[in-house]
Amino acid sequence: MRRKAAGLDMAAIEAIVTGDHADPFAVLGLHKVGRKLVARAFVEGAEELVAFSLAGEELGTLERRHDAGFFEGPVALKERAPLRYRARNAGGTWWVTDPYTFGPVLGPMDDYYIREGSHLRLFDRMGAHPMSHEGAEGVHFAVWAPNARRVSVIGDFNAWDGRRDVMRLRRDTGIWEIFLPDVGVGAHYKFELVGPDGNLLPLKADPYARASELRPATASVVAAEMDHDWHDAAHREFWAGADVRRMPISIYEVHAGSWKRPDDGGFPSWDELADELIPYVVEMGFTHIEFLPISEHPYDPSWGYQTTGLYAPTARFGPPEGFARFVDGAHKAGIGVILDWVPAHFPTDAHGLARFDGTALYEHADPRQGFHPDWNTAIYNFGRQEVFSFLINNALYWSEKFHVDGLRVDAVASMLYLDYSRKDGEWVPNRYGGRENLEAVEFLRATNRAVYGKHPGRMTIAEESTSWPKVSAPVYDGGLGFGFKWNMGWMHDTLQYMARDPVHRRFHHNDLTFGLLYAFSENFVLPLSHDEVVHGKGSLIAKMTGDGWQQFANLRAYYAFMWGYPGKKLLFMGQEFAQGAEWSEARSLDWWQLDLEPHRGVHRLVRDLNHLYRETPALHQRDCEGDGFEWLIADDAENSVFAWLRKAPGQPPVAVVTNFTPTPHSGYALPLPIAGRWKEILNTDAGDYGGTSVGNMGGVTAETAEGAVRAIVTLPPLGTIWLKLDTGA
Repeated sequence: MRRKAAGLDMAAIEAIVTGDHADPFAVLGLHKVGRKLVARAFVEGAEELVAFSLAGEELGTLERRHDAGFFEGPVALKERAPLRYRARNAGGTWWVTDPYTFGPVLGPMDDYYIREGSHLRLFDRMGAHPMSHEGAEGVHFAVWAPNARRVSVIGDFNAWDGRRDVMRLRRDTGIWEIFLPDVGVGAHYKFELVGPDGNLLPLKADPYARASELRPATASVVAAEMDHDWHDAAHREFWAGADVRRMPISIYEVHAGSWKRPDDGGFPSWDELADELIPYVVEMGFTHIEFLPISEHPYDPSWGYQTTGLYAPTARFGPPEGFARFVDGAHKAGIGVILDWVPAHFPTDAHGLARFDGTALYEHADPRQGFHPDWNTAIYNFGRQEVFSFLINNALYWSEKFHVDGLRVDAVASMLYLDYSRKDGEWVPNRYGGRENLEAVEFLRATNRAVYGKHPGRMTIAEESTSWPKVSAPVYDGGLGFGFKWNMGWMHDTLQYMARDPVHRRFHHNDLTFGLLYAFSENFVLPLSHDEVVHGKGSLIAKMTGDGWQQFANLRAYYAFMWGYPGKKLLFMGQEFAQGAEWSEARSLDWWQLDLEPHRGVHRLVRDLNHLYRETPALHQRDCEGDGFEWLIADDAENSVFAWLRKAPGQPPVAVVTNFTPTPHSGYALPLPIAGRWKEILNTDAGDYGGTSVGNMGGVTAETAEGAVRAIVTLPPLGTIWLKLDTGA
């Protein structure tokens, strides 16, 4: 009877060896039985098991209670301590360190802040982290799955057997955790979950994984803690002290996989990209690189927008440390790095977040709230604090671990409106009966507060296509808290105008003047992004009207119009040399076109636009403020001429003048605010750019006559000129 009382009952043993036990930590490991400590272990296939301390002291031989490898027996210990076992069968001997003899890693303060929703370092606690714990080296795993009956870590370290490393449930938070000794960096793993109905779920990748396998494989990979030796303090200090709205910002948008592909058709490494992309961006005068999403994603043609691993830089370009080196190298060269970030939706791949623990955990259960009809994806449940924290921590993670300078948030409009792309009856109103997604609004505000509060000098940029008010206003002023907003209206109106035959443009003059009515209602970025050169839309050069020469002239005039217009600049890769073909993620840009003079001319122009924009305070210091802009000519529809002044306090003003007809205008009277010499600092019709060299011989003189100041200028055909007041400085 004494032996039976000391021994575990067979029902519990059977539950352990079949993986059906709800709480294996209550059974396995060390347990007090009477005055003795009894060890219980499940070591698949073992026939003999001898217990040792981590220091190597033999503590006793355990009795095999089940042929599958369940052992039990007293050990020569006075208090709890981690154990190692020497296992033996007919095939040989091996050693196993028992994870069930280790205490938890997460503590009560983690539970408190997680339950409160205020934990801002979840990326250091959740997922897989190599560490020393109670005298052993291993990896701590933690995953949120409150409705699962069982969660196991499986991987190449345990033969992908879900019975072996069943995790401990922290009931207050719904987080499962386990420390696995002897597991190291590079181990491949997933989570095996049994849902609330008792059925085994598809194997799940780690939502907090910091590295993943290369697609089509989908396992998570244990990554080392980031220990990059950063050399970008000067860069970060500069931006932390800058008023970003008054800085020159010209963004080069890049799809890392297709900027330049290696000869073998694969993907470049981050180091290879750094060797070529960073010097190129510096030469071209851009201030920032903005990458399309680089988080792990299974499907190349999604361009990263269907992400399954928000915390893992995709394996396509090498290990995470490579991306850290890229960012550091960019910063040392004076270039910022912005990431496209996608909290608006997530794919329903079986290994991803969808119905993670057998329930709608990260998404809403109601498809009217939790499924996106445009992309056939799930929508995050922003009202659930664990999801809220998961996403906010991710925004902070990229800023802290990889020093990224900003996040461009994709598809914000789809987050803000409950009826986005939905018909009547296909959406659920908010608690006030309205269409605004109040939980998403609070999420966006909280994210911006956290990013700007924790990481001064970073910026957030919203892709928001509606007239939602105060997107880029501070949260304390009732805004969403973004630093900038993409000006989608400007992009649409101007490209529509550029597609028109010049003979018809006079009837659509307001396509280009209308944007100035709201140009300072937000802090705008002017985007000519990847979205404009895909899905049959053609390239930017193909959108320009006219014959070949006119297309290039139109594009050059348009670019200078854009760089002189209020707002920060963004240009997608390939458009800086007027790539002729529509962009495809499957191949490199058509760099061979730089051997052709018209393309070289556009390339030179974009380089000069960037450098002039950066060097000329009047062109950027008041990008977001109305006092930096003044119309000179807004109503010359007959000649399709637009002219305005860009200015900044204490700086020489710059006049931006565009003639959007193929007819040069000589003797054109241009009103200017100050008499004197105005230097022609840019002319898109210059011969070096592929133009006809019609211009003003380096400058014009503004004179006062009849109480007004005017200069007689020559406007080149389909051209833009910039005139800067010559102060003699």
